[in-house]
Amino acid sequence: MKLLVLGPLELRLERGALDLGQPRRRAVLAALAADAGRPVSMETLLDRLWDGDPPDGARSVVYSHISRLRRLLEEAAAEENGGAAALPSISLGKVSGGYVLRADEDAVDLTRFRALVERGREPTCPDGERTGLLEEALRLWRGTPLAGLSGTWADRTRTAWNRERIDAALACAQIHLRRRTPDRVPELLRPLLADHPLNEQLAALLMRSLAATGSTADALHVYTETRKHLSEELDLPPGPELRSLYEELSRGADLGRQPAPRQPATPVPAQLPMDVRPFIGRSDQLVDLTRALTPADSGAGVTAAVVSAVSGTAGVGKTALAVHWAHRSREAFPDGQLYVDLRGYDPQSPLSAGQALVGFLTALGVPLQEIPLRLEDRAARYRTALNGRRLLVILDNAASAAQVRPLLPGSPDCRVLITSRDSLSALVSVHGAHRVVLDALSRADSLALLRALIGERVDAERACAEDLARQCAWLPLALRVAAELVLSRPAEPLSRLVAELHDHQRRLDLLASGDDPRAAVRAVFSWSYARLADLPARLFRLLGLHPGPDADLHSVAALAGESVEAVRRALDVLVRAHLVNRTGGGRYGMHDLLRVYAAELAAQHDPRADRDAALTRLLDHCLAAAAAAMDVLYPAERHLRPAVERPATGLPPLRTAEEARAWLSAAQPTLVALCSRTQEPGPARHTVRIATTLHRHYERTGHYTDALTVHTHALRAARSVGDQRGEADVLALLGAVHRRLGDYDTARRLHDTALALCRRSGYAAGEARHLTNVGVLLELRGRYREAAEQHERAVALFRSVGDAHGEADVLNNLGIVLELVEDFKASIERYERALTLYRSMDHAFGEASALGNLGILLARLGDHTAAAGHFERALTLFRRLGNASGTGHALTNLGNALSGLDRHAEAAGHQREALELFRRIGERYGETGALNGLGEALHGLGRPAEALEAYAQALEVAREIDEQEEQARAHVGTAVVLRAGEDPARAVGHLREALELYTALESPRAQEVMRMLNGD
Repeated sequence: MKLLVLGPLELRLERGALDLGQPRRRAVLAALAADAGRPVSMETLLDRLWDGDPPDGARSVVYSHISRLRRLLEEAAAEENGGAAALPSISLGKVSGGYVLRADEDAVDLTRFRALVERGREPTCPDGERTGLLEEALRLWRGTPLAGLSGTWADRTRTAWNRERIDAALACAQIHLRRRTPDRVPELLRPLLADHPLNEQLAALLMRSLAATGSTADALHVYTETRKHLSEELDLPPGPELRSLYEELSRGADLGRQPAPRQPATPVPAQLPMDVRPFIGRSDQLVDLTRALTPADSGAGVTAAVVSAVSGTAGVGKTALAVHWAHRSREAFPDGQLYVDLRGYDPQSPLSAGQALVGFLTALGVPLQEIPLRLEDRAARYRTALNGRRLLVILDNAASAAQVRPLLPGSPDCRVLITSRDSLSALVSVHGAHRVVLDALSRADSLALLRALIGERVDAERACAEDLARQCAWLPLALRVAAELVLSRPAEPLSRLVAELHDHQRRLDLLASGDDPRAAVRAVFSWSYARLADLPARLFRLLGLHPGPDADLHSVAALAGESVEAVRRALDVLVRAHLVNRTGGGRYGMHDLLRVYAAELAAQHDPRADRDAALTRLLDHCLAAAAAAMDVLYPAERHLRPAVERPATGLPPLRTAEEARAWLSAAQPTLVALCSRTQEPGPARHTVRIATTLHRHYERTGHYTDALTVHTHALRAARSVGDQRGEADVLALLGAVHRRLGDYDTARRLHDTALALCRRSGYAAGEARHLTNVGVLLELRGRYREAAEQHERAVALFRSVGDAHGEADVLNNLGIVLELVEDFKASIERYERALTLYRSMDHAFGEASALGNLGILLARLGDHTAAAGHFERALTLFRRLGNASGTGHALTNLGNALSGLDRHAEAAGHQREALELFRRIGERYGETGALNGLGEALHGLGRPAEALEAYAQALEVAREIDEQEEQARAHVGTAVVLRAGEDPARAVGHLREALELYTALESPRAQEVMRMLNGD
């Protein structure tokens, strides 16, 4: 008896594969097989089966499947042994809190694979034996692991196992090249590179092996194809190793047999902030960190260090210590350094773990569209991206263990350095973190820092210098601010300046506890602030009101209502005084203590009306800049966005798509923070306009997380001020996001709520928009007649209000439904009218959409050549727009047309690309369509087992989202493959399932299935 998971899940006996039953039962067995020999808790099983969100009664479902699996295994063992009692090769046992799948090493292909690879990696193993072991391990793979299973855990597990396969294949190939047997390498690497076309290590070794066998032309072709995939998928050129290899081959160089040194296949982040200069003292803590975080054995030691202070932590130099140590230790982390300021003590906008993960994943090379929506899924993807890499992660200014826990890598090769005012005892007790306690500087180190900052005056007036350090509570932040003020007054003796600081301390109404170091910090801040001219002082106070982590020059100018040049000069003053710091990219930030102090000053000195006016100016600026960026990125939809006025203080440069995207990315935390202030009337009205301005950007980049955040705030804002039209518009945006995520029920509830609101308020254009959205949902449910009725009513409403754009959108949707009910003439008419309207408005997205729909109809009518032309033009437009969803559908449709032209290999490539794209952005409807298209292409290539696997996955996804059209398509495709394989009985069962679905959908395709059942 063998359990096979490195391909379609199978329990194989001598007589053949055993029927494991329904998908959920197969998933239970897979979840146990992944940890064969180790206990798996019930909580882990539930998490793997339902992606962390088990329904009520889930435990009972698992118990039932476990019971059935145990009987299946017992019956199989009895059959295997001819009914005689014997120890089974695979059995299922109960352990405390869970279950364990017990199996002989050779009984589970995954276990066997890992054992062979481990033996092949032993240092004493000869190369000849090593390649034999690795090749035997690689032969155990039969395609996609856990094929037929879907969900976050299955996807994550497949990714990890595929990485093990690639690593084994690369090791084997390198040995063959070293032993001068390169002819053995192509058969190892070609299939893997076909499945992982972006893997530059695979491409490089394949090129070397081909060149070594004299097939230089084939090697150059591998480079060309890899470059094409990298450009189209990641918009990146090949890495240095591939480029160098290509250049050598082009010159006819003899590469020999040795592969080049391994190059990282993913970006190497280098996010450390600038090192603090001068850095004084902390030698014991630096040694402690080195001992904790860079053990000689990369797999030994702790994986986290917490830098914290027992008391008075603010301003003690935690960040400076962490960054300084990280710069000194860069060579210990060749795969890079990640850094994030979690702003844990920011009273307005601390950074969530989910937001931090977006930044980390982007830095690690994960495209924005590929970043999952849920926090747990993001954390899992982050751990996967870090697996096997030796990388340092700095989590600065954390508020709690809960904030940082999702940011901890799972790889023992990574190290985490955390700074916090909290002791983070939960990390110490649960995760084995090492705590480094940081207190104020010693007297000697404080004087040494002052000497490094202000020079010989410290030695000349040593007593005064010591008094100054004492008044700064020996805290580095206060010492640096005080030193800058001393430097600005070179003619005055230290004694006078120290006396002045004494006066400030006496006058300030400080905290009740006179020995609290924060009181001294605020005294020093006050001393420095008092020396500022009017504009820098006012600017400092206003920056305390800014809700984002940092701001660009034009945002600060808008906040102050001053010219950009005047604000630039004032910011330079604040930077020199260490009251503001440059954060990179032309942006400015503040230490959290300074931010709190600035906000307190604003509350004391600036009337409420002035503070509200400053925030309103900032909102006006952000809305205008967002609109300007959207005008650059989506010019054809300018008239659909709210009209905004250009602020008097001007806008940052937003002339190109690159500048627009960069501004939107940098400003996103501020936009979200501004939108969260829904309790205030001014921000409430701005929030709705920000949401309706940015929604297309979120939709077309696939960044649904920010979309849901901003739109939810906007809905709350609209309701708080009684803005019914704004509420209806935002409900449309939320409904569209939920539809794209496959949550059709939530989307329908949102649109129904909005329809009632539009009718009550007489908002005809809003009613039309929601009617067509409901029509799309009905079409996805297979209720085509009802969908057509909704679209027709929407067309009439849009025409009545003169909205040509809305009319074109609905005509496009209506054409789809008419095509589904086989009213082809009417469908073509609607598409062509929509296409004409889109082109008259120079609307590239609408044009691409209409072209795609026309292509689908032409393909259905048998004109695959014309259809392919339409799809290629649509694909070009969608890629130019950077629209992930549209690109995926164009690829799928083009693949379908190429299958119709018997160009199945090209078709399969397009479907795989589309499938990967849909999975990245979480679009389940597109995923099931791509899987069905892949099944058709694989069948055309004569690969029935892989075709059946693709159809099985398509069917499971379609069932999960209740997409009946694709369910029926998967059944028909499966039946066609089974018939060709002379398994008519099973084929009939699938055809009957398809017939039932098409009949319920009132689809004319039911007649086609009926003819197939009758043998036509």
